[in-house]
Amino acid sequence: MDDKTKLQLAIGKRVKTLREDRNIPQQDLAAKCNIEKSNFSRLEAGGTNPTIYTLKKIAENLDISLSELVNLEA
Repeated sequence: MDDKTKLQLAIGKRVKTLREDRNIPQQDLAAKCNIEKSNFSRLEAGGTNPTIYTLKKIAENLDISLSELVNLEA
C-alpha cells in the first residue's frame, strides 16, 4: 500500500470517528457539507482524496479546527 492510500484511509477513519463521537449520522454531515452521501461514504472509507476545502467544510461542521481534523496522532 502506498503512502497516498495510507493517508486517505487514515483521514477517512478520522472523519468517521469524529462524526460518530458526535452522534451525527453520515447523511446529515454530508448534507451540511453539501457532499453527496455516496461521495462522503467513499471519503470515510478512504476511497477518495479529499481537497483541503472539503476537509475545511467537514471540520467546520464538526465544530473543530482543520488542524484538529487532520491530526492523525489523536
